[in-house]
Amino acid sequence: MSIRVNLDRVLLDRRMSLTELAERVGITLANLSILKTGKARAVRFSTLEALCRELNCQPADLLMYEPDDVADEDIKAAG
Repeated sequence: MSIRVNLDRVLLDRRMSLTELAERVGITLANLSILKTGKARAVRFSTLEALCRELNCQPADLLMYEPDDVADEDIKAAG
């Protein structure tokens, strides 16, 4: 995957649980978990805006682009 989601790091920095964030943003814990694990194929701007508002961050704090060759190397290293 070329887009990495850094939600875990931001939540840890804010000392906030995934459950608390889901309640504040108004999305299900299941959908937020899908986003957190990088399994989401899309994210609405309204959701991204709500996440940034509640976490007091910028979209770049949550999402990072990685070229495919870097992602492939991570997969090889993990396997």
